[in-house]
Amino acid sequence: MSTLKNHTLETAPEESRPLLEKSIKAYGNIPNLHAVLAGAPGLLKAYQSIHELFVNSSFNNDELTVVWQTINVEHECHYCVPAHTAIAKMMKVDDAITEALRNGTELPSEKLQVLHETTLKIVRNRGYINDEDVQVFFAVGYEERQLLEIILGLSQKVISNYVNHIAETPVDAGFKKYAWKKETEIA
Repeated sequence: MSTLKNHTLETAPEESRPLLEKSIKAYGNIPNLHAVLAGAPGLLKAYQSIHELFVNSSFNNDELTVVWQTINVEHECHYCVPAHTAIAKMMKVDDAITEALRNGTELPSEKLQVLHETTLKIVRNRGYINDEDVQVFFAVGYEERQLLEIILGLSQKVISNYVNHIAETPVDAGFKKYAWKKETEIA
């Protein structure tokens, strides 16, 4: 069990309090991830900033979900997979997309499948991707901007996924119905 705190407005470092108030204004409460991130004000601020930048990137809601969930599932994040399942529902993303990502099955369009595969290669290869993979990405209609924006989404997810692993962040009540655990492969 982790000893990292889930901060409140009262227990958070002074510099984190306005950031937590921003979370309350945006979500109606302090998500448990934000409560943990508050222990390092700069980290909470970075997470919130990167989140805003990624949400306002050139990706649509389906594509944002593909990038987020591809990374969440690959990192086996017990907190972010259910959280982004709920977020996808709020963003009106087709359940078929979310379920494919959660279950490791084919996505409903070639373009989203290529986005998923490209994101996965970037994550697994620590940023290395070959020219052929880049050309496949471009061939389905993406451009340099979107290739770089995957890195923006990855930056956000490294913060949240890694903190959740270390903190064993409790899944918020509103996300629990979307609980997820990676299925182990039988050899």
